[in-house]
Amino acid sequence: MHRSRTAAAPVAAMFIVLAGCSATTTPSATSDDSPASAPAPSSSGSTAPVTVASELEAPWSIAFLNGTPLMSERDSGRILEIGDDGSLREIGVVGGIAGTGEGGLLGLTIGVEGALYAYSTGASGNRIQRFEVDGTAGTYTLGDAETILDRIPAAGYHNGGRLSFGPDGMLYATTGDAGLAQAAQDPESLAGKILRMTPDGEVPADNPTAGSLVYSSGHRNPQGIAWADDGTLYAAEFGQDRWDELNIIEPGGNYGWPVVEGIADDSDFTDPILQWEPSEASPSGMTYADGALYIANLRGQVLRTVPVDDPAAATDLFSREYGRIRDVVLAPDGRLWFATSNTDGRGQPGESDDRIISIELTTE
Repeated sequence: MHRSRTAAAPVAAMFIVLAGCSATTTPSATSDDSPASAPAPSSSGSTAPVTVASELEAPWSIAFLNGTPLMSERDSGRILEIGDDGSLREIGVVGGIAGTGEGGLLGLTIGVEGALYAYSTGASGNRIQRFEVDGTAGTYTLGDAETILDRIPAAGYHNGGRLSFGPDGMLYATTGDAGLAQAAQDPESLAGKILRMTPDGEVPADNPTAGSLVYSSGHRNPQGIAWADDGTLYAAEFGQDRWDELNIIEPGGNYGWPVVEGIADDSDFTDPILQWEPSEASPSGMTYADGALYIANLRGQVLRTVPVDDPAAATDLFSREYGRIRDVVLAPDGRLWFATSNTDGRGQPGESDDRIISIELTTE
């Protein structure tokens, strides 16, 4: 299905309370991630961001278990608990990590039953595993791994890796094309897709194709997914040479890669609602809060805010203040947390990198 880019009336969304943010009023465009310059000092003042944790090693994903923040380290396979004082405590290590480049321990999410789900790269490809977590805050320990899905194509590039439970109770996973571009158009391949499954890794009865985990196809390297209040699913995606994308994901939708990239006006594919040039984006994690999407950007080195009722009114926050930004999540207390990604081999780490930053949101 083809979707054209349109703008609706502005929304009364949440905005970050912060001085010195840069803003843009028109969408621009992105492609593969690339090395970034060193981050500049952060803004100061009573509304300045707060450093939650520092001196991290390639953080990739943040999830909250019963209000306690957990973080994945891509290269080490460690899952860390973050204390109120910023201290780090290892609750366990995901075994069998065989990732190089963009592979490793990637997305984390928490199931309704309290189990921890992790997306990681093993010897036979990417996999999704479930772990029981024992104890309470300050004593959490990771249980044994239960693999619910494996042999997802993996490579040093285009690994996808985001996990999230939707409002329907199903588990969604983003997969990259693993360098096999045509696999994104192959309905039998799990590469270049958004997958939808039950918490046990089974195919839901109402998936677009009977017996298939594939929810949407034609993706190159999606790494951000989030749902608006009305249940609309959005995904942010790395492009190749021309355009990175923000898409509305529809069941069974085909988003064009590698046949088209960005807005193509081709009735065989669904167009993005926004696109950005490579130097301005490389979108990774994404979250939603009260009318707006917040998108972490690596090469663009910004936290981008996109009102869902008026996507063209997107604003750029913290432009090059913190370097590359990998993930952004809404904390249980309503603050926004984001993780930098300057120690992953493509950035230039500052003295305290990598960091997790917390910022206040307020309704205007």
